Amino acid sequence: MQIKTKALIISSLKYGDSSLIVKAFTYSDGIKSYLLKGVLSSRRGKLKPSYFQPLTQLEILAIHKNKGTLERITEARITYAYQTVHGDPSKNAILLFLAEMLSNSIYEEEQNKDLFVYLETTLQWLDTHHSIPNFHIFFLIELTRYLGFYPETSNMDYDYFDLQEGAFKIQTSSNPYITKEVLIVFKRFLGIKFDTIHTIRISKSLRRELLQAIILFFEVHLDGFKKPRSLAVLNEVFD
Repeated sequence: MQIKTKALIISSLKYGDSSLIVKAFTYSDGIKSYLLKGVLSSRRGKLKPSYFQPLTQLEILAIHKNKGTLERITEARITYAYQTVHGDPSKNAILLFLAEMLSNSIYEEEQNKDLFVYLETTLQWLDTHHSIPNFHIFFLIELTRYLGFYPETSNMDYDYFDLQEGAFKIQTSSNPYITKEVLIVFKRFLGIKFDTIHTIRISKSLRRELLQAIILFFEVHLDGFKKPRSLAVLNEVFD
């Protein structure tokens, strides 16, 4: 079946000397994996290797057999060309980190239009704004809405947030939780908009602690989730 759809590149892996295996989140079918034969050696082909960098926004013409095997892309064009992301070390580190988080979080081969629009628009927001140290924190918290475990916001005056139950608690249990300064900052991110994230002033060390807690939140709610290897690079850039 021939499909024309928007797609976000999640990851690409070199295969052999001249080919790529690409994982993309598509508007039409959710996660799809493609084999791009000879794309690294072809100079005149319709597919350019630069199209398949993490979180590149494309429109693709693809052949989907839907048999659990690698699919094929026949044509691609960029729908949104990033202006600042690749030249800004902080933004680029965020982009690579979020691509890995998405790779470890989204598995379904089924349409999720709301999630696609969320990813598409927020990445464009990152590209066009300058005050972005809190971007990845808020991005991941909001992402949980689309993955099904957004924090329950009742009882926000309680002193603990239970990561397993996704709710605020008056006392602790054996489940992992956040509290004290990290909890105070975490609460400030709930219910706001991207255009106000720059108003949250926190130290580098506290931001790092909060990010670690959010990654643990993903880990306890998503089967098979792996901690991102790019986290170390992200922390180094923001330090």
